[in-house]
Amino acid sequence: MDTLNNRSSVSEFILLGLSSSREIQILFFAIFFLVYVAIVVGNFLIVISVIFDNHLHSPMYFLLANLSFFDLCLSSVATPKMIADFLRKCKTISMWGCMTQMFFMHFFGGGEMSLLIAMAIDRYVAICKPLHYQTIMNHRVLIVLLLLSWTTGFIHSTSQMVFTVGLPFCGPNVVDSIFCDLPLVIKLACTETYNLELLVIADSGLLSLVCFILLLTSYIIMLVTIWQHSSSASSKAVSTLSAHITVVTLFFGPAIFIYAFPFNSYSVDKFLSIFYSVITPLFNPIIYTLRNQEMKAAIKRLSSQHILGWFLKFCL
Repeated sequence: MDTLNNRSSVSEFILLGLSSSREIQILFFAIFFLVYVAIVVGNFLIVISVIFDNHLHSPMYFLLANLSFFDLCLSSVATPKMIADFLRKCKTISMWGCMTQMFFMHFFGGGEMSLLIAMAIDRYVAICKPLHYQTIMNHRVLIVLLLLSWTTGFIHSTSQMVFTVGLPFCGPNVVDSIFCDLPLVIKLACTETYNLELLVIADSGLLSLVCFILLLTSYIIMLVTIWQHSSSASSKAVSTLSAHITVVTLFFGPAIFIYAFPFNSYSVDKFLSIFYSVITPLFNPIIYTLRNQEMKAAIKRLSSQHILGWFLKFCL
């Protein structure tokens, strides 16, 4: 009975956020509010462009639209509450709210990780086997890759959360972060968590590192292939590929750092968490739209129709 009481003694966690200064928090509120609006508009704009523009009905843009959807979901898990907390004196989150937040952060993060690999496969086939591209990257393959992304995210998140939800929290409940970050939360459990910490590092850190290395290797192979077949088409492929490499680096870099060096530097982890959950979802639509002539042309076509105007009125 005492164990049960101890397990239920902590009903909420306190998030310290970025600063205790009222003036700085108001400044952060304005900045992150505008950033979040840009994330929503930018990523939805890509999704709508791919859905309604026939010129973008190709495997690459199908995967890009799903990447934007993942980015939107990943950012929406924690960012709205973080923005609201800037105006609150007491930044608290219920225990189950914290568990839910961590589950979906890893769910969408793991799913996006798998989707980036699917996008690398798409580019590999397009560059290294162009004559068989439409045959290989058919509708069935795209659906399978998308389902694998969602399944990977679910397994990745569940494999960690199934052990975390059962932890007893009966002491400290202060999380020095902007949201419930798994490595920081399990550190607060009033029991030995060494094995769980190793699981988190192996599941999140090593998985991110291995996927990152595999992706970079595949991109190097593609760049070598492009270099050996120099042409105007190759120039376009390099531009597209460089956008993919930039996005992969932005996504995996902070994730690898957070989980390769957990529980050590809270201030570094805090700002890397912002980069991972806010900055990357903001940069992805910028990178893909500014460096992609077809996407910019599609947005212009939508702007001349009522679809884009209706969407902007709906968002704003």
